[in-house]
Amino acid sequence: MKAIIIDDEKRARLNLTLLVKEYCPNVEIVAECENLPEGVKAIHKYQPDLVLLDIEMPGHSGLELLDFFDENEVKFKIIFTTAYHEYALQAFKFSAVDYLLKPINPEELSNAIARLEKQKSVESNYSLLKETMKQDVLDKIAIPSGSNILFIETNSIICIKGDGAYSELKCTNQVIHVVSRNLKNFEDILCNNPRFVRVHKSHIVNTNFVVAYNKSDGGSIELKDGMHLPISQDKVQYLLDTIQMIKR
Repeated sequence: MKAIIIDDEKRARLNLTLLVKEYCPNVEIVAECENLPEGVKAIHKYQPDLVLLDIEMPGHSGLELLDFFDENEVKFKIIFTTAYHEYALQAFKFSAVDYLLKPINPEELSNAIARLEKQKSVESNYSLLKETMKQDVLDKIAIPSGSNILFIETNSIICIKGDGAYSELKCTNQVIHVVSRNLKNFEDILCNNPRFVRVHKSHIVNTNFVVAYNKSDGGSIELKDGMHLPISQDKVQYLLDTIQMIKR
C-alpha cells in the first residue's frame, strides 16, 4: 500500500514516517509534503492508496484536499491526523471518517490501517465531515441522505429514535428523516447541548418540546405534539434538572 503524508510540521512528518515503518510494514511512504498544494501534486504523481492528512495547516485546511480533485479522481483513502478538541472528534465519528489523535499512538495507527484495508471502496463522507466541522456552535446538523447531505436545524429536532444501525429524526412540521447512523452517534454530537437528553436507550429528546413527566407505568414524558416516550428511571432527575437550568 502506497501512502503520502501531508503535514506542515517537519517533526510530525518524521515521527509518523518512523511509526509507519515500524508498525505498518505493508505501507510504503512514497512522499512527505509540508502543505496542501505539494500534497495535491504528490497525489497526482504517485497515485497513493492512502493519504495521512493533517487538518490544521497554514494556508489550507486539510479538509480542503478534495476540493482539488474531481469525484472520479478520488481513488485514495484518507486518515486525518489532528490535535482537535472534543467536538471535532465527535464530528469525525458521526461522519464515519477515520482519524488519529496527536500524539499518535502506534496501536491506533496500526488499527486504523487495518480498518482501511478492509474497506471495499473509498468512503464518501468527507463532505459531511467538512460541513459538520464548519460550525463552532451546532445550530445545524449535516446528515447523509442517499447521495445528498441535508442540513437540519437542531432546534427543529423534536426527538430521535434509535433502531440498530439507523436512527429516525422527528422534526417540526411532521417531517421525519431516517439516517444510517446509530443513536450513539447522535448522542455524541448533540448531547453536549443541554437541550438534548438521551432519556432512554432508544430515545434522545429535545427538552424544548417536553411538556410533562408521567410517573405511572414505569415513567414516560409527553411532548408538545402529544407523543409519549419512555424514560429510564436514572434519567428522570437529570431531565428535570436540565429543564430547570434551561428555564432560568
